[in-house]
Amino acid sequence: MTNLSVFGEHAKVKNYDAAYEPWKMVFDNCPEIHPATYIYGERILKDKLSKSSGAEHEGYINTLMSVYDKELEYFPKRYSKADVLAKKALLMYNEKSGTDQEILGLLDDAFQNDRDNFSNPKALYLYFSLVVDEYEAGNKDLQEVFDTYDAVNERIDGELEDLSKVLDKYLQKEEAGEMLNSKDKRRFSNAKINTSSYGKIQNSIDAKLGDLADCENLIPLLEKNFEEKKNDAQWLKRSAGRMDGKECSDDPMFIKLVEALHKVEPSAKSAYYLGVLKDKKGSASEALKYYNEAVSLETNSYDKASILYKIGLKYKNAGQGTTAYKYFKRVLDVQPSNGRAYLQIAGLYASSANQCGSTTFEKRAVYWKAAQMARKAAQVDPSVKSQAAQTAASYEGRAPSKQDVFSSGMAGKTVQFKCWIGGSIKVPNL
Repeated sequence: MTNLSVFGEHAKVKNYDAAYEPWKMVFDNCPEIHPATYIYGERILKDKLSKSSGAEHEGYINTLMSVYDKELEYFPKRYSKADVLAKKALLMYNEKSGTDQEILGLLDDAFQNDRDNFSNPKALYLYFSLVVDEYEAGNKDLQEVFDTYDAVNERIDGELEDLSKVLDKYLQKEEAGEMLNSKDKRRFSNAKINTSSYGKIQNSIDAKLGDLADCENLIPLLEKNFEEKKNDAQWLKRSAGRMDGKECSDDPMFIKLVEALHKVEPSAKSAYYLGVLKDKKGSASEALKYYNEAVSLETNSYDKASILYKIGLKYKNAGQGTTAYKYFKRVLDVQPSNGRAYLQIAGLYASSANQCGSTTFEKRAVYWKAAQMARKAAQVDPSVKSQAAQTAASYEGRAPSKQDVFSSGMAGKTVQFKCWIGGSIKVPNL
């Protein structure tokens, strides 16, 4: 108990060298005494790893692996199997102390047997990355890559859905002028940090998948498996989603998937895909009917926002900006923390600059409005923060310059937009 107290005091002030010996005594002799042995033990050993080399370094790796094993053994309510296996795999990967197959084995065990608790963003990326590497080495088939991609993305989406509820809650409080207490501020901050992490990991996973999911690889594989899988709703949903996401929906295989899905499990997703099919055939009114049916069928707000966003994209890509805008606005009604919708609205504003205003100054002032929307995206959704900052800077670069503002005499005045955008913007005093 004395050593527990001693190492705890040293570790709190990050004096890990002084903490090590008393910590080691407690860990070796009474591993079950207190969870602090594991909370601080990990920090102490990671500090030792950063300062050591050779056999000593190897010893600290082995001790940390033992810490991970024992935290699950002695405190199973605090630590999950997935969390422990993920930490062990990341340690082995970072320290190059295991083969890729050994690391993948740990991560696969975690994902297959404790998926609900597998939430470490870096470990999720590493898991998928190693599966792709195994495919490229000829040890796995392409279907396994796609299955893993879908499963990992579904896991990330589950985390992002939970985080979006937290973000929406506190954004609405802020909009209402409510003060957040210290506990709420901490939760809000943590949700922003985690949302940012998952957003980066999702982008990295898409980049790792790369050309493997192009139509020329995807369609033959789906055709090969269709007869066997045509009554499997999950396979049909994932496959249709991949084809739609990769713009492969012109292929007849997409029609087969959608019709099979609507037969097996009529749902918001199948109604949405039927809308896509009608769009491809040029039946805009029929497409809109199915799109709206998809929205009305979906009861989960996160998924409803996703469908509305996809519909908005369809109309934007078809050159129907005002209709697209309406859907992106509906996304924000359902999910206020959806930064991607704000970015799309910013893009629609920017693309309409020439339609808004009777003078060059008024037209270019639209870019301030677009930049405002892009900054809002970064404010509400950390997962798009970097992209939003770059977008806002780009739009501000196209807005009237300091010289333009001075020459026009408009500094501090308001520009009203009489086009579809509506509203106004106050000219900054540059």
